[in-house]
Amino acid sequence: MSTTQQALATGRPFVAARTRHSAWHAGLFGTDFAWAIAFAIPYAVMFFAFVVYPIGYGLWLGSKPSLYPELFSDPRFLTAVLNTALYVGIGVNLKMVVAFLLSGFFMRKGWWVKSLLLIYILPWAIPALPAYMSIHWLLNGQWGFLDNALWMLFGINGPIWLNSHWLGLGSDIAAYIWKNMPFWTVIFIAGRMAIPQELYEAADMDGATGLRRFRHVTVPLLAQLYLVSTLLSTIWTLGDFNAVFFVSGGGPAMSTEVLATLGIRYAFTIADPRLGVACVMCALPLLIPIVAVLMHKLRTQEVQL
Repeated sequence: MSTTQQALATGRPFVAARTRHSAWHAGLFGTDFAWAIAFAIPYAVMFFAFVVYPIGYGLWLGSKPSLYPELFSDPRFLTAVLNTALYVGIGVNLKMVVAFLLSGFFMRKGWWVKSLLLIYILPWAIPALPAYMSIHWLLNGQWGFLDNALWMLFGINGPIWLNSHWLGLGSDIAAYIWKNMPFWTVIFIAGRMAIPQELYEAADMDGATGLRRFRHVTVPLLAQLYLVSTLLSTIWTLGDFNAVFFVSGGGPAMSTEVLATLGIRYAFTIADPRLGVACVMCALPLLIPIVAVLMHKLRTQEVQL
């Protein structure tokens, strides 16, 4: 090996180290690098203070093994697990199917369709508390508007909606769908707008109109968006407590509680935050695989938007 080759071989580690150092700096040196660090520090502090610390502290609270036998022995927990499965399974899937179908309706041309879309979006745009409280008083058995309207118009004594397990849970699911469905409808409208119009024109030329065009053009192109939206909605709904907490209040006799609201009861009503965190953490075996599948879909496939 010549002297020049030896020098080059010796210098390679230093060149590689310098390249990695430059890449880490991303072209920032001196004052620019100092300003970049100064601007990044507040965000890092906020991230650790409001994301890393709460999650870590919550995991620590619910890490005591003796909490789970106590939790599983409570009959209200098993009821909450069943209610959560129904609340998430029915609420998410029914909401997504209807939102997908309605997105096609709102793609129609006409000023009245746009006006109707504006009215349709209002439940999602208003805050959750007044929206769900209005439904609570709508369904109240003694003073509720719905039962009073049934009596005044048809002479029918309406059911006491919130004093029954199944009617109360059904009311919670219906309120959840009513509040959140407009958001996903808008997502699917955006997905439909991204489909090239030439594909529909080609389908028309081939004789694929109406239902056949929907089946062979719209559904395949929006399948990935629908799947990702459903997974994301499931993650959000597992931790949602607003509908149950403000519509039925978990009643009657805590029979409509879901895991999120039962965790709140444990933490604040009976002042046992460890048991409350353990109750919420029971959803992790379902939540973690859903997050993993969602990340895999977002990483490996292109979502049509």
